[in-house]
Amino acid sequence: MKSQVLVNGKQTQIQLPCTLEFFLNHLSLLPKSVVVELNGQPVCPSQFKTYNLSPNDRLEIVTIVAGG
Repeated sequence: MKSQVLVNGKQTQIQLPCTLEFFLNHLSLLPKSVVVELNGQPVCPSQFKTYNLSPNDRLEIVTIVAGG
């Protein structure tokens, strides 16, 4: 079933059911290279594989950049 989630302020259509890890991979984001907030709460990377997205979830995804 196609549904919508809000990703960094933009409506994005996804196929549900879908884990957070699958969704990040679909966006070409490595789960180890991002910090995710879901519906206002931080998500531990160990939960990416088990958390199933729901219609109208709100995601804030920040890419971690290393440097010096």
